[in-house]
This record gives sequence, structure tokens and C-alpha cells, in this order.
Amino acid sequence: MSAVPKGFIRQIINEGNLKTTDDLHAFLRDLFKDALQEILEAELDVELGFSKGDRKNKETDNRRNGYTDKTVKTKFGDMEIEVPRDRNGEFEPVVVPKNIRDI
Repeated sequence: MSAVPKGFIRQIINEGNLKTTDDLHAFLRDLFKDALQEILEAELDVELGFSKGDRKNKETDNRRNGYTDKTVKTKFGDMEIEVPRDRNGEFEPVVVPKNIRDI
């Protein structure tokens, strides 16, 4: 993975009004949580074979079925995420496996 361009980092600092290390830590924590959530959504897209709202490419009877709240332990501390579910209960997340809380 390549380094993030300095211009992009400066933009984040300015737009996020990051002035202290605590500000940066809170920003990185939120970024980690958002990225984790998007990875879970992408995993379910792959499992089902279609993305959310894409009815024309749906070739399965299985479908999204809400979320389950889960508290996970990370290097950023405990955080609450929403693990997507499928109707048939076949979805086995890889990034946050079932019954695992310490990631």
C-alpha cells in the first residue's frame, strides 16, 4: 500500500479542524470504524452477489436482513459496529468473524 499524499493529509487536518493529538486519535478511531463498517457491507455484497439497491443483478432468494449490534475491542478501544445480516443466516464475515470480539 502506498503512502497517502501529503496534500490529502493536509486537507483532512484543515477540514477536520485537527489541532491536537487527541483530535487526531478521535479522527483515526472514527475512520477505522467507518472503514470496518464498509468492509462488512462489501463482504455481504460479495456473499449475496449484488449490492444494496441493485435489484436487476439479484440472482438469489437470499437478501439483506438488517443489522446486529456488536461491540468489538480494537487498538482504538471498544467500539460499537453494526454487522449486516442476510435472511438465510449464511453470511460469515471475515473481517469480524462471528463470536469474536477482540479484533
